[in-house]
Amino acid sequence: MNLRDFLQRHERLVALTGAGISTASGIPDYRDAEGAWKRAPPMTFQAFTGSEAARRRYWARSLSGWPAIDRARPNTAHLALARLEAAGRLQTVITQNVDGLHRRAGQRSVIDLHGRIDRVVCLGCGMRSERARLQDRLLAANPQWRTAAAPVAPDGDADLNDADFNAFRVPACEACGGLLKPDVVFYGESVPRERAQAATAAVDAADALLVVGSTLTVFSSYRLARQAAAGNRPIAAINLGRGRADDLLTLKVDARAEAALAFLL
Repeated sequence: MNLRDFLQRHERLVALTGAGISTASGIPDYRDAEGAWKRAPPMTFQAFTGSEAARRRYWARSLSGWPAIDRARPNTAHLALARLEAAGRLQTVITQNVDGLHRRAGQRSVIDLHGRIDRVVCLGCGMRSERARLQDRLLAANPQWRTAAAPVAPDGDADLNDADFNAFRVPACEACGGLLKPDVVFYGESVPRERAQAATAAVDAADALLVVGSTLTVFSSYRLARQAAAGNRPIAAINLGRGRADDLLTLKVDARAEAALAFLL
């Protein structure tokens, strides 16, 4: 059985996507073909909330990395999944990515499992605001960083390994003066219950699971593959290299997502 056969055989698909679907849009992924980190692990919730220095470092790197995320556009893989949804064969996309590219591709039903990088949340009052607005405030508070350039990293970050962040100024919430955090799930932070429940319900309602561009190393996504397997739902995965759930798969396509799904367009 090949991928075309798998997609034709199942009429109520759910897709679970990860960083590998967005690499063709210029956003790097986290892990290599063996599942090891390509760079230092991302910021943890505990470090972000417990250290002013960590927050300065995070927002300085984000100031440099945000423009690349803002400019990123959907690639063939995103468009192919949107086409599959429009044909009535894909019920929803559950994505680990925070880049918003599924929505930009026209996908109507998306569960942002780990949140959205285009929004900011105040940890004090809970107010949400646009990341683009915060970019203006970051630049106004730190004009000397306006020309800082660095290689883009996943999730709107940038590799500024040798920079001095001590003088970087982080704006506070305009409503209450509280700490601002990207509206994403950091490592060490739990996926909100209602979002996790929506993902579980989507897998329960599906007749098969399509994994695209994810090693499923993170438990919040791996558990969905285990759930599908426990319910005797076939699982196909498009991913380069080894994945955590490979022993659960009905079909493994070792290829880049945009190449494997191009036939849908």
